Order: sequence, then structure tokens, then C-alpha cells
Amino acid sequence: MQLADRAQLTFDELGTPLREATFVVFDLETTGTKPGQDGITEIGAVKVRGGEVLGEFATLVDPGAPIPPQIVALTGITTTMLHDAPRIDRVLPAFLEFAAGAVLVAHNAPFDTSFLRAACLHHGYPWPKPAVVCTVRLARRVLTRQDSPSFRLSALAALFGSPVTPNHRALEDARATVHVLHALLERVGNVGVQSLEELLDYLPEVTPAQRRKRGMAADLPERPGVYLFRGPGDEVLYVGTARNLRRRVRQYFTGSESRGRIREMVALADRVDGIECSHALEAQIRELRLLAAHRPSYNRRSKNPRKSWWIVLTDEAFPRLSVVRLPKDGALGPFSSQMTAKIAADALASATGLRTCTQRISAHAPSGRPCALAELGRCGAPCAGRQSVEEYFPSVDAIVDLVSGRGTGPLDSARRQLDELSGAEHFEQAARRRDELAVLVRAVDRAHRLSALAAIPEMVAASPDGDRGWEFAVIRHGRLASAGVARRGVPPMPVVEQLVAAAETVEPGPGPLYGAPAEETSILLRWLTRPGVRLVRTAVPWSEPARGAGPWRGWLEQVTTAVSLEQAV
Repeated sequence: MQLADRAQLTFDELGTPLREATFVVFDLETTGTKPGQDGITEIGAVKVRGGEVLGEFATLVDPGAPIPPQIVALTGITTTMLHDAPRIDRVLPAFLEFAAGAVLVAHNAPFDTSFLRAACLHHGYPWPKPAVVCTVRLARRVLTRQDSPSFRLSALAALFGSPVTPNHRALEDARATVHVLHALLERVGNVGVQSLEELLDYLPEVTPAQRRKRGMAADLPERPGVYLFRGPGDEVLYVGTARNLRRRVRQYFTGSESRGRIREMVALADRVDGIECSHALEAQIRELRLLAAHRPSYNRRSKNPRKSWWIVLTDEAFPRLSVVRLPKDGALGPFSSQMTAKIAADALASATGLRTCTQRISAHAPSGRPCALAELGRCGAPCAGRQSVEEYFPSVDAIVDLVSGRGTGPLDSARRQLDELSGAEHFEQAARRRDELAVLVRAVDRAHRLSALAAIPEMVAASPDGDRGWEFAVIRHGRLASAGVARRGVPPMPVVEQLVAAAETVEPGPGPLYGAPAEETSILLRWLTRPGVRLVRTAVPWSEPARGAGPWRGWLEQVTTAVSLEQAV
């Protein structure tokens, strides 16, 4: 890379200085070259920071299989040597703890990390997704063939005068790699690479054009907020949130950004706008609103937060359940997908006997029957047995009571049907009905919680900021109307009064959420129910229906546990 391709950064733009970054330089010995199929026989690692060794990790590992002769000849590790060694399921958590929070470094890192990832997957440990530096790749970036005809560890160790000679044993090879790493870092420092972010940026995957655009982040504040990538025509390409705007946006121009679609977006972008926010909650809400306003082509989610699905009773003589986009008073929802809404609607119809067919039926039908097809044996819908008006409309009233929180009759009826199926040993059918009922219960519970919040004209809540200060939110009818902070030492109540006075006016709209977007109300509800969040004041009491789905949460937990056990078998 030419020096002209790299604009000089000021000190506060450097990110994490290399001298402050912690590296865990490691090496593995294995029984072969195929992760998952072949096993690890030895792990050696050295933790370093600022040129100082902080610790070492070394252990043999029993792979649970004999060591192939060619591996014995290469490493000197025999099956006998591993007889009393621990298995990888005991070694892996210790190594992950040793390397936690550090940058992983290895010579030919893709090989070594692939074995660690395979071991994590097999034994149920989440891969921590650390930053990874490959000294082979870095050496190819720094050195020419004239400098070193070979990029093998032994050749580089000799080139840089390492006091440790690699010998295909994990710890010795890791120690040699430490000396190679430090020598390579000295070389890249001469071309302006001074931070961890710049080191990752320096790897070959980042194009010169991508690196040149990092100046877009220079004027962004190191504060929480929302950022917007804009294209040549000033169109919004992508919207995101960050706790530190400058640091997050700068990552788009480094090797840490590997998504092809986002790299394409960065190549098109002409500038980045930042909107500073008081705290992370305000940033989330602003992001949601900007996504709905601009519908950026490179965002995959939340482009239309009002496009949820709802279950409503139709305006007919004999109402039926219908899944619709636009809610009205008495609607059940929101649902994120049409399929989920249909499952809940079918569960509700099965529990109440409400009709599901789309045939128009007159209120003046002979004998007051809602459906004549049942008499002819042409209908198998749940309503087939409901012949009279007197039997039909109590079911409609039960659904209205369920949605409004005045009763759980349909849920109780579905539970009884479930018990009957189980008692008759129709276990597969019972399991399907159980899962459908769980979808319905979750929907009713969520609907009650969201509508209870949206009904409140004004609420002020506070969350501790972690430094003895407070983050405030003024919420009106399920929407964020104002946000602010009172840092440590600042009297909080005057701040609250200012936020309330400056808050957006919110008039209640139609529907169960009073016109609020379901996703915004959901975000606010999650924030309000976090540990430590306190109510400062509320215009009316915040309460949920006593006869709602709340008492069913214990049953939902049992269902979740049962489903997990079934999937594990």
C-alpha cells in the first residue's frame, strides 16, 4: 500500500493503540487437517501486551483416537504421551477464559481457528468471535519475496532473529510467533499503522477505496446516536445505531467489516451523517423512525414498522376471524408474520367453535343457522356443530372478553381440549394443539402489555446510566416523546421538568395501540421492564388486566421447556 492511500489520523481517531491491545498468540497440534473429523493434541498460547508477556497456556489434549504415524514423526507427540491428558471438552473452557477479550494471533490462523470453532460447536460453547490476526497474511502484506522467499514460521523466525526455534510443539511455536508478530508490527508502524483497527484495516481484504473513505467518520462525535450512510444523490443507503458514533462508523472501513452487501454500500457512499442522541434508547427509536421514513435499500429489517398483522372479527351477521394488516378497536396483535397470526386465529376458532369459512351468511337465514353446509356434511370447520344464534354469539363475546382482558374463556376451553387429547393418548395431535395454543397465549399476553402501555397519556421513567446518573424517557401513548440525561451531580427533577415541557405532543389514534407503531411500543416496553428502571411519574396507573394472559406465563415456561427437551431427543 502506498502512503498516499492513507490519510494521517489525529490521536483521538486512532482507536485502540497497538501497545494497549492484548494479544493471545497460540498454536495447535492436531491429528490431521480436517476440523471436526481430526482432533486437537496440544494447545500452546502466550498472552502479550505492549511487548510484555502476561501469561502462558500449555497442555496436551487427548483426541480420543490413536495418533497417525506421520503426525508422530512431525510433532513427536505419541499416543502414549496423551494417555493421561485431558479431553478437549475440559481444556476448551479454560483456553476460552485465558483468551477472553484478547485478539487471537496464529501463524496460518484460519487453520487453527477452524479447529477451535469446530470444538466449540461440538461441545456447545458459543464462539466468542474475537478479532483474529494471521501472521502469514500479515507477513505477505509487509514483506516481499526478496525479503523472505518463504513465509513458513521457521523461515520468519530465522529472518527476525527469534531466540525460540519452532519445533512443531504448540508452546514453542507460539513463543516463536510472538517474536514474528512484534517484528511485523514494527514494520507496519513505519507506514502509519498505530492502532488495532488500523492493523485489521491493513489486511488485504480491505480495498484502497474503502480505506480512503475512513475520513467520513472524522467529524462524528464519540457519543450514542444514529448514523446514515448517504449515496451520490443524497439518498439514504443505510441506517444504524451506535453507542460511540465515530468508533462504530470507522469499523466500516476496516477488516472487521466482512459483509459483502455492506462493503458494496460503503463503496457507494459519499458521506455519513450522525445524529447524536441522549442515550441508547433514543437512538433505537430514532433508527426505527428513520428506517420507516427512508426505507434504505441496504437495511434488511424494520423498513415499515406499521406493517404488522392483526386478528379481527369481521363486520358480518355471523362474525368470523380474519387476519388483516390494519388494526381496529378490538383487534388482537400485533403479529410479526401472517403465518403466526393465522396459527393464533385457528387456535382461537378451534377453542370457541367460531366459523372460519368465508361464505357470507345472512342474519335472516332459516332457523337462525349460521351455516347450512354442516347439515349437508360439506363442512368440517370448528363451527360445524354450532347451529343456533344462541350458541354462536356467546363465542363471539368470549373472544371480545379475551382481547379486552375481561376473561380467558377461550384459553381455558383450549386447555380442556388439550387435556382430552392427551387423556385419549392422541399425543402428536395434542403436541400440535399445545404449540398453537402457546402462540395464542403469547399473542394475548403481548397485546395486553402493549395496549396497557399505549393507553397511558404520559409516563416518565428513569434508568441508571452506570455512573451514578440517570437516563430519562418521556413516553406518551406508547411513543417516545422526549429523552435526556442527568449526569452525576446534576439534580434530576429540573431535568425531568424540562424534558416534559419540551416533549412532543402525541394525540391518541385509533386501534388497540392508540395509533402507536407496535415495534416502537415494544422497544419501550422492553426498556421499561429492565432491572433498575424506575417510574418517575405517570398520568394514570400503569396496570395490566387481572383476567388477562398473565397467569398463563408459568404454563408458557413449561411448554418452552417441553419443546426444548423434545428437540434435544
